[in-house]
Amino acid sequence: MPTTVPEVPAASSTGKRLVHVAVAVIIRDGRVLIARRPDHAHQGGLLEFPGGKVEPGETVQQALVREILEETGLRIPLASLEPVIGIRHDYGDKQVFLDVWKTSEAEGEAEGREGQPVDWLAPAELQDDDFPAANRPIIRALNLPGRLAISGAITASAAGLSQLKAALSRADSPLLVLRAPELATAAYRQLAGQALAMCSEAGVGVILHGRPGWLEEFPDAAGLHLPWREAERLSERPVPANRWLGVSCHDSGQLGHAGRLGADYATLGPVLPTQSHPGQPGLGWGQFEALVAGASVPVYGLGGLAPAHEQLCREHGGQGVAGIRYWW
Repeated sequence: MPTTVPEVPAASSTGKRLVHVAVAVIIRDGRVLIARRPDHAHQGGLLEFPGGKVEPGETVQQALVREILEETGLRIPLASLEPVIGIRHDYGDKQVFLDVWKTSEAEGEAEGREGQPVDWLAPAELQDDDFPAANRPIIRALNLPGRLAISGAITASAAGLSQLKAALSRADSPLLVLRAPELATAAYRQLAGQALAMCSEAGVGVILHGRPGWLEEFPDAAGLHLPWREAERLSERPVPANRWLGVSCHDSGQLGHAGRLGADYATLGPVLPTQSHPGQPGLGWGQFEALVAGASVPVYGLGGLAPAHEQLCREHGGQGVAGIRYWW
């Protein structure tokens, strides 16, 4: 696990200095520790994840151990911290880099040592409007799984549905992107209706793939995943706030567009060489990490990855792994 301060530029492209903030996601019994900002503070009255500025000479982990002890009285074992997401955000009056790490091994009882109310909330209870805008990708990251299953070639036939049923037992993910670009619109419509019923019985949410209009036809779907050809034509979020929106991306410009659309996550790849694209080199982990560092949404690594890569992907800033071949 890296313990050095990441490369955070001293100034943004606008000339404003970035404030490097260490943020802790402290988990206990499935709940997350939340504090309320003082009314007189920047973004006062809103909820926040505890943490504070990284001081000169500190690693982000050292800053978190110090800040959490000062703010809440909890003791954080340094080695227990795992990366969650890094977020750059412009508030207008200042820019911040939120360096977010999590632990489930905090010791002691939490208290607001600076007079701030603290509470433990389930991730599903965290609402966007209660937090500063920069915190919203953190909420997404906490509610998204570490593995995102994507369907392989499938039809609406009995054989195709039997294949889906068998694959669901191996998916190890609460979400499935139902991707079938080879199907005509009518065939995909038939498949979606059947898959939604089957996945509902299995406790798996279905994220439809393709054009924005699918959620109007299937309001019970968990969300929509846009291939880049669909996403690039849009200028605003095409689905309700209570449904997932994902975007397939391949470079920094596409990741930036996904953020502006209000996407909840993006996939990025191929990270490694894949059987489906023989001879095509992958991004590699270094390039993947560099691209993720500039994204404002959680990013899944895609291409040549398996469940064994999930932790490695997280260490390089990703949400986890997305793929077909490891489970289909």
